[in-house]
Amino acid sequence: MLNDKIEAIIIKYFTKSVSIPELIKLTEWMSEPSNALIFQDYVKTNYLIDSNMLDFDTEAEKEKILQKIREDEKNIRNNKFKDLLKYAAIFIGAIGLGFFLLTDDFSFTKEQDIITNIKTEIQPGKNKAILTLENGSDIDLENSENLKLTGRSIYGEKLVYDTKAETKNNSIQYNYLAIPKGGQFFVQLSDGTRVWLNSDSKLKYPVNFIRGQARKVELLYGEAYFDVSPSTDHNGDTFQVQTRIQEIEVLGTEFNIKAYQDEKEIVSTLVEGRVKITSGTETNVLRPSEQALLYTGGQSMTIRKVDKLFDEIAWKDGYFSFKHKSMKDIMKILSRWYDMDYVFKNSEKENKRFTGVLDRESTINEILNYIQKTNEISYEIKNKTVIID
Repeated sequence: MLNDKIEAIIIKYFTKSVSIPELIKLTEWMSEPSNALIFQDYVKTNYLIDSNMLDFDTEAEKEKILQKIREDEKNIRNNKFKDLLKYAAIFIGAIGLGFFLLTDDFSFTKEQDIITNIKTEIQPGKNKAILTLENGSDIDLENSENLKLTGRSIYGEKLVYDTKAETKNNSIQYNYLAIPKGGQFFVQLSDGTRVWLNSDSKLKYPVNFIRGQARKVELLYGEAYFDVSPSTDHNGDTFQVQTRIQEIEVLGTEFNIKAYQDEKEIVSTLVEGRVKITSGTETNVLRPSEQALLYTGGQSMTIRKVDKLFDEIAWKDGYFSFKHKSMKDIMKILSRWYDMDYVFKNSEKENKRFTGVLDRESTINEILNYIQKTNEISYEIKNKTVIID
């Protein structure tokens, strides 16, 4: 539900005056799906304002339009984007791009050639996954809406295990949830822990947790956001996440782990609560807004403070958040979500840097067209390969 305090934070976010505590509060507010939808429409409208009011008092006019949007919150919550456009019609042409840029050092190029194969439209990812059951059989969850299985249910975009399935015996059986490139999925484990899985990820977890033992799951690869059911609800049983070179132990918290196979480091970011991270003989305790970097080459763990938690977990709420990130790293991220390949014809373009927040529901053409306006790059698409020049 939108209130005056949240709206004030949103306006500060767009006008680049938001504080870290306010960003944390905004992230927590967006954990509710209906609130995330409201924010998404603010994002779209902000992009339209920024890209069409370059010669106006942008910040002042923006606040006026946001005030109008607040007056018709019902339309925002129902995601009627066409209704939002009427508030900004005096300034805005209906260009229909669903993202905005937040950066300190950019200017729009008003006239710039856009090289793109308009016949090739690579669509964004969607909710899909392969569930491997305890008997070894696979189920394609993209095509299994409202499927009922013993101890679990599938509701199109999410997989929910029976929260009463905790067992006293020592028999433990595992399921695997694999998210392909171009996919994402949500699973609620039998202890009530909620897990969001990003593209190209795989999670191993028990069908039922054993009472009196640590609740252990394994992120085999990829990226996942965990909202852990508190140990106080499970007779003190801790929750543990294993990756290939580290273990995270929690009592009840929210955190993000990025452990892709093609990256040189595992990044663990704590949103709230406390976690203990162990790798070999080294152990560190993270506090909220801290991040642990563990290099797969065997180097020691590095702990650092995170300026904006939203940048680290934006994918969970439907956004890419790039902060001074190289085009090489950006294309690697985009390739997972859009399930496409990429090639740099000019290696110098790999090091071009971009800062912005982009809507994951946009097509690859919309994303690249916008990056192109600020980054002096051109591109073309052949089949499912993006060629950067």
